[in-house]
Amino acid sequence: MPTPASIDAIKALTEWWGDMGVEVDDAAVKAYLKVADSAAPPAAVAQDAPVRRPRRKKTDWVEEAKIAAAACDSVEALKAAIVAFEGSPLKSASENTVVYDGTPGASLMVIGEGPGAEEDRKGLPFVGKAGQLLDKMLAAIHRDRTENAFITNVNYWRPPANRNPEAEELAVCRPFVDRMVELVAPKVIIAAGGVPAKSLLDSADGIMRLRGTEHVFKTAGGFTAPLIPILHPAYLLRRPQDKSRAWRDLLLGEQRLGELGG
Repeated sequence: MPTPASIDAIKALTEWWGDMGVEVDDAAVKAYLKVADSAAPPAAVAQDAPVRRPRRKKTDWVEEAKIAAAACDSVEALKAAIVAFEGSPLKSASENTVVYDGTPGASLMVIGEGPGAEEDRKGLPFVGKAGQLLDKMLAAIHRDRTENAFITNVNYWRPPANRNPEAEELAVCRPFVDRMVELVAPKVIIAAGGVPAKSLLDSADGIMRLRGTEHVFKTAGGFTAPLIPILHPAYLLRRPQDKSRAWRDLLLGEQRLGELGG
């Protein structure tokens, strides 16, 4: 016979499933709980709260993100909307929402994968060892986040154990990413690593195929900009022999900025 504790656990689990967008067989759950409640002591039944099953699906969160992003007319307003957004399952386990750093309106935008442990603690992108290397790379082409570069991510919350963000986690962030690009209006975008490059270009190709070539990124609102994928600084820390490839890609970015008056 189910105990009051197990009944509560079933209710909590079905509520969590609903929040995460998992389809729940309401009829089966109600039937089970009805039998369980009838078998439970009267006091336990009287204390049971009504069953609540939010039916929010991933597509609902994406639509909500689109509405929230479209309503923002400044980078600051967009940051506030992202911080308030509850559609990513990563948020509850994160210390901070990591949105951007740098200079709004800069002609160069760097888009990374998402926060790691240090970024989650400080609430800023690229502030760990990889971020220190990124700063040196940008300085080599006369760019600095405090003056003429803007840094953001395709995902704003740290995944567990620093795993790559999953497709659904990227999908709920994408409307904000597009709107950020539209508001900053960079002349050139650098995608730092395979995750942002593949996500932004909707490509199945790995970073080694995508890097070394200029691509065109287009937001849902129609803004376009050249996009240059580069190797992630964290990868370069592990394989410094590939820094020459990253240097060539940075030079391509610097050249395009010069041609576009950036």
